Amino acid sequence: MLAVHGLDISYFTGKLEGYLRAKGLTYRLEEMDSGAFHRLARFTGVRQMPQLEMPDGRWMTDTVRIIDALEVEYPAPTLTPGDPACAFIARLIEAFGDEHLWRPALYYRWAFTDDARLLSGRLASGMLRDVAGPTALKRQFILTRQRMRYLHGEGVNRGNRLEIEADYLRLLDALEPVLRRRDWVLGAAPTRADIGLFGPLFRHFHCDPTPGRIMRARAPAVAAWVTRLWALRGADGVDARMLKTIPEDLAPLFDLIRTRFLPEMAANAAAVAARAGTVIHSIGPSTTIRYRPNPYRAERLSRLQREHASLAAPAAARVATAFGADLLLPSFSPIAETRPDGPAGGLRDRWGRPTR
Repeated sequence: MLAVHGLDISYFTGKLEGYLRAKGLTYRLEEMDSGAFHRLARFTGVRQMPQLEMPDGRWMTDTVRIIDALEVEYPAPTLTPGDPACAFIARLIEAFGDEHLWRPALYYRWAFTDDARLLSGRLASGMLRDVAGPTALKRQFILTRQRMRYLHGEGVNRGNRLEIEADYLRLLDALEPVLRRRDWVLGAAPTRADIGLFGPLFRHFHCDPTPGRIMRARAPAVAAWVTRLWALRGADGVDARMLKTIPEDLAPLFDLIRTRFLPEMAANAAAVAARAGTVIHSIGPSTTIRYRPNPYRAERLSRLQREHASLAAPAAARVATAFGADLLLPSFSPIAETRPDGPAGGLRDRWGRPTR
């Protein structure tokens, strides 16, 4: 049996669980504590969650790479459309879910009192269960650490927080009419687009108190989609190979990707390539965000660029027509991969940065 080592409140653990359930793959969730978080990194070279333990003893991490591998090893049902243009769009939406929604998801979790109280308690009794000390002290440590890392460290401040909140509201408004019309983002079958959005929309926006209330009131069809995906067992016999067209009603979602996601990814990639100490990027009228450059996100943009460049001309033309823009900013040079294939490359964190 597959073993997912992570937490049941974790963004990317939730993404991987959603994928395994949609594939109909049996797994068990092994809840990490702080010791396991550090100890298991020796198998993959990366301190992050989830870590996937395969039945034959192999270990994998990074949900993108895990899904790539499992789509080959367990080909049916597939969550990758057979049509190249649809497959690329699915990967693009997956990347948007993974990387752009990270900041608003963590913002809603740690900037609001009810959410922060609930989740700091959950981490104190879960992730820090192997650490001696009073629960109240552990909760305060978690709260301080998470706010420093995921609010301050992601560039959140009083001047830009409304723009970050708006990212979530715009996403709900883009998805609600789509998911009123059909069960899945790209059509009659779930794809990697659904899985990429599921990580933040399930484990954070749906389950945390403040964004959960907003979702239920503003986008009930999105809330229904979350529970529908969680209930899947082997995609209920539906296979993404059947998808052949890019839906026309995704224009509002593509607009978010074009105007919010890709420009910031390009700014980050430029900062990484220049070895700059800070990304400074405009996210709204007279609103900027500043944070430490992220090598993994630069690599992720390069991966999308390579996938786009590999499309045959007819598929690329269909993507351009659906998306309505030169989407992958090809003036930025590809970034070399920063993450090791295993512990021999040295331990790194989720962002591809060396860690002790």
